Amino acid sequence: MILPAAPLVNAKQIGRTVMCALCGVLGGSEHWTDAVARPGVFTSNTDAASRRRERMKRVTAANRVLSHYRMNLADWQGTAFVLSTATGKTEIVDNLAHLWMAAERLLGRSCDPLDEELIALMERELG
Repeated sequence: MILPAAPLVNAKQIGRTVMCALCGVLGGSEHWTDAVARPGVFTSNTDAASRRRERMKRVTAANRVLSHYRMNLADWQGTAFVLSTATGKTEIVDNLAHLWMAAERLLGRSCDPLDEELIALMERELG
């Protein structure tokens, strides 16, 4: 049984604009961190080699942080990522938005890439 949509009168009364959630589904599967072949959309790298280099730079940057948690991120055929712990636990991660949630699941504890002590340590390592 399909129920009718709720009236949107209240949204207009409080000054909000309402958008159907279907737009998010129809918008495409790309995440904002992914390089795509359309110029000006997420990246200016339109050729495959440039997009691949951009993706690998993101993996390298993530691994700088993940190394402090004894974890590693690897690209998986340009479509997903494989996150691994030092003990061999692994999880496939669809995009970088899911990375830190997956890291916390695998570690069994909090993993904050913006921790002030971690940032200070990384800055010291760079010299």
